[in-house]
Amino acid sequence: MEWIKSITFTILLSLLFSYIGAQQHIIRPAVGEMAPNIELLGFKGDTIRLSDLRGKVVFVDFWASWCRTCRVENKNVRQAYLTYRDSTFDIGQGFDVYSVSLDTDSSVWHKAIKNDHLAWPNHVSDFKKWNSPLVQSYNFRYLPHNVLIDSSGRIIAKGLFGNKLSQLLAQHVTE
Repeated sequence: MEWIKSITFTILLSLLFSYIGAQQHIIRPAVGEMAPNIELLGFKGDTIRLSDLRGKVVFVDFWASWCRTCRVENKNVRQAYLTYRDSTFDIGQGFDVYSVSLDTDSSVWHKAIKNDHLAWPNHVSDFKKWNSPLVQSYNFRYLPHNVLIDSSGRIIAKGLFGNKLSQLLAQHVTE
C-alpha cells in the first residue's frame, strides 16, 4: 500500500508542477483580463484616460515615430478606424484608437501623427521611450504592440497586425 501512496503523491506533485509551469507562459495582461488603465497627456496637452473610452471597442496601439514597422502598420490602423469608428458591435458601441507613443521628442511625434493621417483624437505619450511605466504594465519588449479591448475594458485580442484588426472587427459588427 505504501507504493500506491508514493505513486499517487508523485502524480499529484507532477500535475502541480505542470500547472505552475503552464501558468508561467501566460504573458500578462492576458486576453480575458482587464486592460491596465492609462492616463497621459495628449497631443493637445490635455489628459486622456483609456477608461474614458469605456463603452466603445478600443484598439490600444503602442508605437513610435522612429519605428519603421509602426509607421507601416499605421496604415492598417487608420483604415480600420475609418471603416469601423461608427459601427455597432456585439462587444461595444463604436470603435476608437488609443495611441501610446514611445517617442522622446514631441515635435517629431506631432509630425508623424500628421504625416500618417492618424485622424483619431486619442494620442498620448509620456516621452520616456522604453522607460515608460506602461512598457512594464503592458509587458512588451518590441514595437508595434497592441491590444483590443471590449466596451468593459477587457482585453479580447493581442498582436493584431496587417488586416487582422479589420477581420476581427468585421466578425463582431451587428448592423
